[in-house]
Amino acid sequence: METTAFESRHISTRIARPVADVYAYASNPANLPEWAEGLGDTIEKIDGQWVAESSPMGRVVVVFAPGNEFGVLDHDVTLPSGEVVHNPMRVIADDTGGCEVLFTLRRQPGMTDERFQRDADMVAGDLAALKRVMERA
Repeated sequence: METTAFESRHISTRIARPVADVYAYASNPANLPEWAEGLGDTIEKIDGQWVAESSPMGRVVVVFAPGNEFGVLDHDVTLPSGEVVHNPMRVIADDTGGCEVLFTLRRQPGMTDERFQRDADMVAGDLAALKRVMERA
């Protein structure tokens, strides 16, 4: 079933590391292959842009929000078609000295329920990988 209705799903994980550590690691595009399988297993800086040639979507360009003190990890992914997908993401401190990483997945126009669920599962897997990487460090 396809839908054109706007829908978002918030996917998060708690990480037992300080927010500053998680933000510093996750905001560095060079680290993406270690935890963001959805963007492929390699990324490199080419002509000032972070390019993932091996993503499941084909060649994509990833641009993160400028460094900031608020934990904002929003990033745009430019698909091979030229379409830009905006991905809201935050690292939020909690009361335990750790943090929560929150990703807002937005349903794209014409996306089926099955595809939206696959994307949600992929994001959850990426956040679980980020948690594993950060908690073993």
